[in-house]
Amino acid sequence: MAYDLEEQEKIDALKAWWERYGTLSMALAFVVLAAFAGWRGWQWYQSHQATQAMGYYEALEAATAQPGDDAVTRIKAASTALRDDYAGSGYAARGVLVAAAALEARKDLDGAREQLEWLVRDESASALRAVARLRLAGVLLAQKQYEPALAQLQGTPPSGFAGLYADRRGDVLAAQGLHDQAVDAWKEALKSLQGDPAAQIVQLKIDALNGA
Repeated sequence: MAYDLEEQEKIDALKAWWERYGTLSMALAFVVLAAFAGWRGWQWYQSHQATQAMGYYEALEAATAQPGDDAVTRIKAASTALRDDYAGSGYAARGVLVAAAALEARKDLDGAREQLEWLVRDESASALRAVARLRLAGVLLAQKQYEPALAQLQGTPPSGFAGLYADRRGDVLAAQGLHDQAVDAWKEALKSLQGDPAAQIVQLKIDALNGA
């Protein structure tokens, strides 16, 4: 096919451009396509992980409503799977709290303690770590591990937990027979729990100890 002069110039310019930039353009296109495929793959992986984690979480919740040793085994197995394989999903931390509560209710204090100790070490779930420390102190108190229980309550309490931590500290001190220190801790709790129904319970503890 014959081309006129203007068309031939355009073709020659296109060839020259391709010779100069063609390889680079192909490489850039490949990078863009690879990045897009990687992004879509990561999205699928994240969605798959979340779905799997949710399945284990739901299995854990279902097991907590069932009686018997088999239920305890399922609770621990589901929690272990969440912790080992889906620690960053958000379901792991919540699952640990559910598992710990169920095990504590079944008087498996060692099992509950192990769950909560894992969450206390998990720095990615700061809000739930505060809950875990409070509950771990309660489990340690039930095991008469007073010093480790107090260690969970040391330092500046997380925001919103000052009253609860002081209340639990009072419980531990009272169990140790340190009544004056326990009352001081409960009074500290009352300052932070003003207007909270929990303040009434703390006041009852003070009254009961003072009347003892």
